[in-house]
Amino acid sequence: MPRQCYVCAKTPVFGHTISHAHNVRSRRFNPNLQSIRILEKGTIKRVRVCTRCLRSGKVRKAV
Repeated sequence: MPRQCYVCAKTPVFGHTISHAHNVRSRRFNPNLQSIRILEKGTIKRVRVCTRCLRSGKVRKAV
């Protein structure tokens, strides 16, 4: 399963860590994904959804 949001397709982005001495290293910003069970077309499915989509109500959790 990819590290990607099921709803908005948010994926990791790359950037740099820069120290005070300006030493530059690569780093990776991962999305905050949560594994939840959702209700989609009458069936229950386990997917990874970012917290922004959860908070905004773009998915319906299975109870």
